[in-house]
Amino acid sequence: MNLKSQFVLFFFIALAITSCGKKQDSKSNQNLSQGQVTDKLLNANRAAVETENEQIEKLIARSGWDMIKTATGLRYQFIEKGKGPRTAAGKVVRFNFEVRLITNELIYSSKQTGPKEFRIGSENVESGLEEGILLLSVGDKARFVIPSYLAHGLSGDQDRIPPKATLIYTVSLIDSK
Repeated sequence: MNLKSQFVLFFFIALAITSCGKKQDSKSNQNLSQGQVTDKLLNANRAAVETENEQIEKLIARSGWDMIKTATGLRYQFIEKGKGPRTAAGKVVRFNFEVRLITNELIYSSKQTGPKEFRIGSENVESGLEEGILLLSVGDKARFVIPSYLAHGLSGDQDRIPPKATLIYTVSLIDSK
């Protein structure tokens, strides 16, 4: 699912969640135009994204991280700079990693599973992780804070990552072929 599709899906589900538990007259729902429904969904999603962004900014400030924010909302910080070649679309990358929730709870680690590997642009990985990996050169170690809409969105990963989870990746790029 591409970023735009994830974003739209996030809008619709956020509105559905925010409207749960509110008793409404069914006649008033029938009188809403498609444009009004779309506006309500967009507003609900904007509010959810803004709340998540505030949580991320508080985490970054509390942690003292000096991060750069991309146009999509990914935050990244280089911890160590390597001397190897830069990654690029089509390359197969291999890296060590830790994935934590915004609460600092460790979710996944290459210490448990071994290094992760995927082909940039053709694998089913979080769009925020792929965007971050494209910023790296072999030997780099970096931290990425990935908002839920660039990660697993409203569904989580159906295992350890809960719905609407902000992820913190620490990545060490081993290879890019």
